[in-house]
Amino acid sequence: MRLNNKSAIVTGAGSGIGRAIAELFAQEGARVVVDDRYGERAQETVQRIKAAGGEALAVEADVSKREAVEAMVAQALVGYGRVDILVNNAAVGTGDDILQIDEAAWDAGLAVVLKSVYLCSKAALPAMMAQKSGAIVNIASVNGLTGLGEEAYSAAKAGVINLTQNMALKYGRFNVRANVICPGTIQTPIWQPQLEKTPRFLSG
Repeated sequence: MRLNNKSAIVTGAGSGIGRAIAELFAQEGARVVVDDRYGERAQETVQRIKAAGGEALAVEADVSKREAVEAMVAQALVGYGRVDILVNNAAVGTGDDILQIDEAAWDAGLAVVLKSVYLCSKAALPAMMAQKSGAIVNIASVNGLTGLGEEAYSAAKAGVINLTQNMALKYGRFNVRANVICPGTIQTPIWQPQLEKTPRFLSG
């Protein structure tokens, strides 16, 4: 298995893409820290991983908050001794049309989608640099590459792309890799509120 003896943190792993990543990592031998701001979702993912023979622990953390992020990374280090992989996946899908979105929703969207990448990377990097190895994988979106609406989400994802590029340049010399993935739109729970308002939202 490709990830034997590796430990990974996956944010927003209580459902959707994050859950799929956490389960695949566990199948490949990784010990996975499953983060979600809803603890019951994180626990459900952990139960699925353990039922399949994998190893995981659940952490309930709002990754837009520094104290919660630092506690999450500390739990990973106590539980598994190291952090080899960080997947910054947590996101919220609010913010279509700058004439309609209010300031609070804009700030909340950028905090979860972009600020969380900064906070989680900042918390995990010292351990990775000390062990002279690590991989940070940031989940952005095609929305960060072109104009597809959902302005707050899309602007934040564009920021994730640029932040990843800068981290790759700065920390590669410590043998810490930073990469970004830009999936197309996938029907996951993040889009459920939008689908309830606009049923054909994902119909293309």
